[in-house]
Amino acid sequence: MSIDTVRLSQPAKDRLSYLKRTTGITQWNVLCRWALMLSLKDPSTPLVKDIVTDSNVEMTWKTFAGQYGDIYLGLLKQRCAVIGQPLSDENLARILTVHLHRGIGYLGADKEMATVEGMVRAVIPA
Repeated sequence: MSIDTVRLSQPAKDRLSYLKRTTGITQWNVLCRWALMLSLKDPSTPLVKDIVTDSNVEMTWKTFAGQYGDIYLGLLKQRCAVIGQPLSDENLARILTVHLHRGIGYLGADKEMATVEGMVRAVIPA
């Protein structure tokens, strides 16, 4: 099982563009990894709406996940199991999309996370 491509919606791209400017983090994949982890940290199920991945931001799974691809894939598989979804490429891609977009929403909604320091404080318990 695998995910080939990661795509973003236009609103997600807009939020990440803002974060690229304010944090100095210039790579989409780095910000997307933060967003995914923030969402997966939240045990609740994202309020899923149809997410239209209509922006021009697209990256391969290898670019998104880097050397930790197996770990990210394992976390997505675990989330599928927790919510009772069968393991399939389609379900993994859907789980990735909804959690990625929810996490981008978290990053964009909290002014504290407009800096690298704020992002670190959000994921590391005090």
